[in-house]
Amino acid sequence: MSEKTLKHKEVIVIQDILGSNKKIAAEIRSKLEARGILTVNFMSSPGAGKTALLEKIADRLKSGYRMAVIEGDIETERDAERIRAKGVPAWQITTGGACHLEAKMVAKILPELPAGLDFLFIENVGNLVCPAGYELGERLRCVLLSAPEGDDKPKKYPKAFTTSDCLILTKTDLIPYLPYDQEKAKKEALELNPRLKVFVTSAVTGQGLDELVDFFIASLRRPPHA
Repeated sequence: MSEKTLKHKEVIVIQDILGSNKKIAAEIRSKLEARGILTVNFMSSPGAGKTALLEKIADRLKSGYRMAVIEGDIETERDAERIRAKGVPAWQITTGGACHLEAKMVAKILPELPAGLDFLFIENVGNLVCPAGYELGERLRCVLLSAPEGDDKPKKYPKAFTTSDCLILTKTDLIPYLPYDQEKAKKEALELNPRLKVFVTSAVTGQGLDELVDFFIASLRRPPHA
């Protein structure tokens, strides 16, 4: 078999996988929107602060809204345990080596979601590459970029930024101690995707968290596709 034929078959297989995932994601989105649930997909590198951010969001939503979280990791239930400690329902998906969540994994959890839910947050596997290619049924996709990662990531990993609705800059309390140019990071991201809504946050100081939560609440109240 020629190399050209092998490459052609590889392309067809990848297209089939992504096509199947997109179909399942559309079904998930339809079901969750019918229930009035706003679904948000968090993507980032490992250690960017996704779980810490979700803990702070839980604190701010608990007085008037119900949220749940799906956690994606290669191994352990550590992140789900942190979320459950906040009194928030959480499900851990361990991929056993896969670098991203897929829609079929999320679909299995839908029957377990409690009634009256307002928000479903999906914390994807820590990775700026693979998760960007897989929809999970979310209405909003947020990419997180932490100060310790450096300011050059948007153009090195463009798809994570071009497919997202908002950019959440995290761990900004560390900026004084790092060679990090926040304005450069924002500029690069917005050059790739001018539609990005940008939030500057710190889970330690609380910077920007109220604005971020207000954005999610406004998005919940906004009709889908509006």
